Amino acid sequence: MANPKGLRRYLRHRRIRKSVQGTSDRPRICIHRSLNHLQAQMIDDITGKVLFGISTLDKNLRSTLKSGGNIQAATALGERLAEVAKKKGITKVCFDRGGYLYHGRVKAFAEAARQAGLEF
Repeated sequence: MANPKGLRRYLRHRRIRKSVQGTSDRPRICIHRSLNHLQAQMIDDITGKVLFGISTLDKNLRSTLKSGGNIQAATALGERLAEVAKKKGITKVCFDRGGYLYHGRVKAFAEAARQAGLEF
């Protein structure tokens, strides 16, 4: 990686992944933050399967959001992820911040998911 910030994020993510592992009882929420959007996935690392994924590019979310890359979008995405998880019977998760610092959009996403009923 030529980008030093990207390299530092990658190294932080590798370090986090050593201790954060999702199971079928407690899947891992992995997020990816880009300049214009935010994506999140529920992953069962034991079986190596993605249970489901959601993004600010989703049609239902996109119509209600002015932009996909701000705190309001992250909050809406966290609430939507918790709704879908509850429908699938998931209440306890572990949070993988993807090497991103825990502030701004990442923090807004996590707090919205907690408010909507997920435990982590």
